Amino acid sequence: MTDMGMGGMNMGGDVAGKSTNADSSPHEATDHAGGMPGMDMSHGSMPGMDHGAMGGMPMNHADEPAKTGRNAAAAAGAVGHANAAASGGMAMDHGGMPGMEMNQGSMPGMQHGGMSGMTMGDMGSMKTGDMKMDPIAKKMQGTPGVDNVAMMPTNRLNEPGNGLDGNGRRVLTYADLRALQPGTDPRPPSREITLHLTGNMERYMWGFDGKKFSQAGPIRLKLGERVRFTLINDTMMAHPIHLHGLWSELENGYGEHRPYKHTIIVKPGEKLSYLVTADEPGHWAYHCHLMYHMEMGMFRTVVVA
Repeated sequence: MTDMGMGGMNMGGDVAGKSTNADSSPHEATDHAGGMPGMDMSHGSMPGMDHGAMGGMPMNHADEPAKTGRNAAAAAGAVGHANAAASGGMAMDHGGMPGMEMNQGSMPGMQHGGMSGMTMGDMGSMKTGDMKMDPIAKKMQGTPGVDNVAMMPTNRLNEPGNGLDGNGRRVLTYADLRALQPGTDPRPPSREITLHLTGNMERYMWGFDGKKFSQAGPIRLKLGERVRFTLINDTMMAHPIHLHGLWSELENGYGEHRPYKHTIIVKPGEKLSYLVTADEPGHWAYHCHLMYHMEMGMFRTVVVA
């Protein structure tokens, strides 16, 4: 959910419901990839879902014979696919979800291991207008170069990144970086530049604000001005963004001791910001450092004059 830009939901625990503490379980809360132990699919708030049409589908594992290992996954998966058509195309595939229970009792809403009462009905009625979207995001929706817009981007500076957490080691994150000395420019920014990192995997298009390099003009800074760059990653890939010629001071909570960086990695569904002092005149490259993304359009020119 967080990678898709829905990290603003209260998933329980830390960001995305997964603890970044090395001492915690790596599959805590909502680890969708590794199965959903104890997932409780309650039906009270699933409007339009015809339970009577789900012929033969066991609604509680207590009603079916005990199955273990691969046989259980195969049997449960077969039930889900067999009932896909009967349930309006919604296949309840139990494969890989040990302990998943279809309760018809209290039916308080769909509980994803701590999704704080978010129900199927809530998700079904969720519309773009209900979310806080900046004007750029609204304008990008439906354009060819954008296959997703992060509705609820979150700060993920305290996360080490996919595959690096919960492995028994302490992994340094951006939240750990602190400059030994205060920055050289104590001025607050005079303006903010918000950019969305966008892409369309099917068409393989990448860019800023839904536009590739050939479609977008330069970002213009006045020599000597202080600017805040805010990046929102609408894609499900991490993007290392590199601004040539100028330092990027990552805003990670350390005030004047912000770390100075050339390249800043923006995680999927993340929103972060950094300060830039335009103290070097010239035309500077600004791009994703995954070169195949840069060549496909995730590139802009920053002009300092």
